[in-house]
Amino acid sequence: MTIIHAMKIMPRLVGAALAERLRLMPAVVVTGARQTGKRTLAEHLVPGERRYRSLADLDVLDAARRDPEVLVGGREPVTLDEVQRAPQLLQAVKGAIDRHRAAGRFLLTGSANLLLMKRVSESLAGRASYLTLWPMTRREQRGEGRAGRWEELLSAPDDAWRDLLAATEAEPEDWRALVRRGGFPTPALELRTADERTIWFDGYVRTYLERDLQNLAAISALPDFRRLMRAASLRLGQLLNQTALARDVALPQPTVHRWLNLLETSYLLVRLPAYAENRTKRLIKSPKLYWGDTGVALHLAQAPEPAGAHLENLVLGDLLAWRDARRQRAQIGYWRTTSGEEVDFVIDTGLQLLPIEVKATARPRLGDAAHLRSFRREYGTMARAGLLLHTGNALEWLAPDVLAAPWWRVL
Repeated sequence: MTIIHAMKIMPRLVGAALAERLRLMPAVVVTGARQTGKRTLAEHLVPGERRYRSLADLDVLDAARRDPEVLVGGREPVTLDEVQRAPQLLQAVKGAIDRHRAAGRFLLTGSANLLLMKRVSESLAGRASYLTLWPMTRREQRGEGRAGRWEELLSAPDDAWRDLLAATEAEPEDWRALVRRGGFPTPALELRTADERTIWFDGYVRTYLERDLQNLAAISALPDFRRLMRAASLRLGQLLNQTALARDVALPQPTVHRWLNLLETSYLLVRLPAYAENRTKRLIKSPKLYWGDTGVALHLAQAPEPAGAHLENLVLGDLLAWRDARRQRAQIGYWRTTSGEEVDFVIDTGLQLLPIEVKATARPRLGDAAHLRSFRREYGTMARAGLLLHTGNALEWLAPDVLAAPWWRVL
């Protein structure tokens, strides 16, 4: 799928998956953080004539609550935007599908993960397919409509990786600039200065707190909620300890737990699970904390410069976009033992494991490969060669089973 920018078409990674599912399922639900491009995607780029109604329009929202048949009745295809504003509408969609089941009849979009909302998670069971529109990947921003080269790496033999990546037409890029602009289309593609992006991100956070958040839960203590957001942004890439976080922001632990859930439901926060397949080592199982967009994370933290954790977050965002557009599901996690060995990311396809380490250094050393090699020893033939992403230009085997590659050759 694509978005329109500066009078040209910008392909989106989920395009093929969305078209395929509209051909097969009566309802397709596309969710993601606000401002990822869902509305443009739904209005302009789904083939065929469709009615379009947005629940951001108060008249449409009132109809969704009082007389939903006005929106879902008839047999023509319809697109309903911002459906999280009236979750009860999904019951009417369910009834309409049961009366007349036709592929592609409903395209629903929303700025909340409906599968995490207890009131609606069962409404469309067996009737809908779900897709997530994440912020734009680097290659989407460059007009390629794809994520990094994960699929090619998984498909190629380990010893072919270096040649595969060397053959890529790729130019070095400052990862810090990519972190600063993030992946939302407006700051990523249209805004040119740091001051412009600061104004945009400030408005984004304010709109989320004052409008979008209130659609999910009644939060009156907005200063406290914003303080929690900043504290979470300062813990980027760290293990999530809700008790310690609650103590630092002077809030009850149950409140912090509930508010983190709301941030995750809104796709602003990402809790990365541990890869916990235990063989011989004792493993850490707490999730790690990341953000859905690096630009928002950096803005909330009020940090003068991106840190190594922001580069990790950049890689994770690309991995999540790739995972959720893939036909065969894969799992993304991290690996950490109680003795301190750690691998930033593990791709688990069910048949193979790809361990990935991210280092904000231009000159990776052999010691940087130690934990990747430990992971490979632990998981044997299931584990592929380790991939160490760094900020320099060298593409070389640090060890017989660990390839060091510039991040920009992969993402």
